[in-house]
Amino acid sequence: MSFRKLQIAELLRRNISIVLQADGHYIYGPEAMVTVTSVNVTPDLALAKVYLSIFNSENKQAVLLELEAAIHEVKKNLYNRIRKHVRRVPDIVFYLDDTLDEIHKVDEMMRKLREDNQMGSDEEE
Repeated sequence: MSFRKLQIAELLRRNISIVLQADGHYIYGPEAMVTVTSVNVTPDLALAKVYLSIFNSENKQAVLLELEAAIHEVKKNLYNRIRKHVRRVPDIVFYLDDTLDEIHKVDEMMRKLREDNQMGSDEEE
């Protein structure tokens, strides 16, 4: 991965986080908390895939759809922040990053296995 690509990805990650922190409650409401976990940029710097973790929301897909509906507002605010660093803002596509949810599920399964194993060893005694 090129240095410029990494540089743009980090610039986008930081500034999209700031934009969502400042304007997110207008887009998806005050109860949901959205964090940018990572950004991947295509080699031509034309497309940015933004991965988001969404907390405190029952319907994460609805929050994602609201963000996609407000993409022009997000891009406008983002451009105002990074226009000195880039010629144009890449197209942005939001994806739900469910890595933390998967980790939680695996931890829960491991905890249950440990409990079952302890119960099995108690019955042997």
